[in-house]
Amino acid sequence: MDFAAHRFAAGGYHPTSVAEIVQGLGVGKGVFYWYFSSKEELLAEILREAQLDLRRAQRAVIAGEPDPVRRIEMGIRSSIDWLDANRHLATLFQFAATETRFAPILRASQELTHNDLTQHVKDGIIDGRIRDADPAILTLAILGVVGNLTRAFLATERARADEVADTAVAFCLQGLLGPGQA
Repeated sequence: MDFAAHRFAAGGYHPTSVAEIVQGLGVGKGVFYWYFSSKEELLAEILREAQLDLRRAQRAVIAGEPDPVRRIEMGIRSSIDWLDANRHLATLFQFAATETRFAPILRASQELTHNDLTQHVKDGIIDGRIRDADPAILTLAILGVVGNLTRAFLATERARADEVADTAVAFCLQGLLGPGQA
């Protein structure tokens, strides 16, 4: 799956063939079809596994952190670090978002991320650390900032991951906490 993910990211999903994948692995097509019924099923599994890995990375970083604002910051940084380390998978996420057959796979994971982040925002509001506003709107703002910055800067390598993370965290926390409270 890792080889196929790199091939799809480098050459594009549509132009990359099953024959190219099995040739690169040095196996026959029968081996491929033993595990996957189609190239589409392979990419769907790559997307599911990648999203699960990203969520595991986020959860591992924030586990045990009592401060909801720190959890949000650590989650942002963890996401950007993971996307930086897995640029080929980030490329596949961007492609999949534009394809009606793959977009639902992304949406399922995005809903989980949205729900988790909304809970951190609510916790921050309850603790008085985050200004009182609609948690769903604040959550979408955070996800929008992080998503757009990573697409614009990491995918094009116009900025380092730590610069993107610092900017995303500063911008999001300023919006959540208000002036002078970060």
